[in-house]
Amino acid sequence: MFDLQGFGALLLSGATVTIQLAMTSLIIGMVLGLLGATAKLSNIWLLRKIATVYTATMRGIPELLLVLFIYYGGSILLMSILKKFGYNDYVEISAFWGGVMALSIAFGAYATEIFRMSIQEIPIGQREAAQAIGMRPFQTFYRITLPQVWQIALPGLGNLFLVLLKDTALVSVVGLKDIMYQSSRAAQSTQQPFTFYMAAAIIYLGLTMLITGFMMWLEWRANPAARYAKKLSRQTTHRQSTIG
Repeated sequence: MFDLQGFGALLLSGATVTIQLAMTSLIIGMVLGLLGATAKLSNIWLLRKIATVYTATMRGIPELLLVLFIYYGGSILLMSILKKFGYNDYVEISAFWGGVMALSIAFGAYATEIFRMSIQEIPIGQREAAQAIGMRPFQTFYRITLPQVWQIALPGLGNLFLVLLKDTALVSVVGLKDIMYQSSRAAQSTQQPFTFYMAAAIIYLGLTMLITGFMMWLEWRANPAARYAKKLSRQTTHRQSTIG
């Protein structure tokens, strides 16, 4: 039942593409999330409205529709722009970068709210104290705000990344050779859909477990107080056992 009949290499190559897609979308999406959160908390009315429209719109559109819209609509828009410069050949956005744009935009919309709430959790007195000692806005953000935002936002971002990893399967509808594409190809060739879709599910589950473990480690690293308390608890237990 679980004989992959020579398609194991294809599934592994699909897993590699899936990881590349998820990591690229994560990086770009986090940048969009930080920019969106900064805009939402800005004193400039126009930036706040643009960020609000962005988050409300992108969170209301299914990711599959976003993938299709960017992949097909982006090619049409790009060709119409190039025609104005005399270029009349057909131009197509690659499935990978179309998926990256769609998933990044969707991830960024959700990450915007996580970053916004994390920034608001930091007492405003810390930023005022930084300004009082002469720190510039960028220094205040980089040295005071960002480290604390990272610690507060990490659990939420971890959950979003797990959702993002599973959403990468949607990009297979436009021809990206990821896990779902390769498993579908193998299932059609061998007429054994259960075997290969089960193999795809196991790969996704394995990636999810690895990411979950890594996020737990990051949360532990980002919380020095918890690490110190655990170390102190071990020392106290050791002393008590020694005395006893």
